[in-house]
Amino acid sequence: MTVPSPPRVLTVAGSDSGGGAGIQADLKTMLALGVHGMSVIAAVTAQNSLGVQGYWELPPEAVRAQLDSVLGDIGAQAIKTGMLASPVLVETVAEVLSGVSAPVVVDPVGVSKHGDALLAPEAVDTVKSKLLRVATVVTPNLWEVAQLTGVKVEDEKDLPRAAEAVLELGPAWALIKGGHLPGAPVDLLTDGAREFRFTAERHDNRHTHGTGCTLASAIASHLALGEDVPSAVEKAKAYVTGAIARGFPLGAGIGPVDHAWRWRGARE
Repeated sequence: MTVPSPPRVLTVAGSDSGGGAGIQADLKTMLALGVHGMSVIAAVTAQNSLGVQGYWELPPEAVRAQLDSVLGDIGAQAIKTGMLASPVLVETVAEVLSGVSAPVVVDPVGVSKHGDALLAPEAVDTVKSKLLRVATVVTPNLWEVAQLTGVKVEDEKDLPRAAEAVLELGPAWALIKGGHLPGAPVDLLTDGAREFRFTAERHDNRHTHGTGCTLASAIASHLALGEDVPSAVEKAKAYVTGAIARGFPLGAGIGPVDHAWRWRGARE
């Protein structure tokens, strides 16, 4: 009997030794949503619930070899990028992804949940000039919007201006995450012609490590499953909202969102 293969999603990101974000969060999300996750590791972090104690980039030839290995044999229905750390790694990944037809979700990771830098300052221009041009969807939070465009979002009315500035850098769609604004969290998705707003309940839970990685991976997973961008974002938002609600303590600091919340909830 031949078992059909599930849709395949590739993450290109950093490894989180604490298991709450990065490659680990991406693969957990993909499994939870029914796709086959594959990984290209761009950097390794020493990281726990208290923060990032250090990170080490892989050589660009190692990152390119991983990309060529997976894409040349297995292929992918969607690709997600996260922590890429340095200009040469951003450029390497952007060059390879410019030749693929699968949708690309870019999470322009700049800092960790704890405020630790995960992208060299000199790499920001490379993200703007190279990586965002190959993105189907880019998912910056408000700090990343300011880093990439200089636009500071202070309330919901600033979201369209931020999205316009991000779109000028080349992605097909911009999802501006407004979760750090006061009031009910609102995210704005637009391609410059159409606009969608997504709201969600704000959960009083400090254990939110991995939220950005999880959302971007969930969007990529739903794109691989055949959804269009607005529908993929809507379903990804529902998944990550549930994961935030069930985030759990781990170690002495900030714990992760629960990627298995649907499975665990069904067992309770």
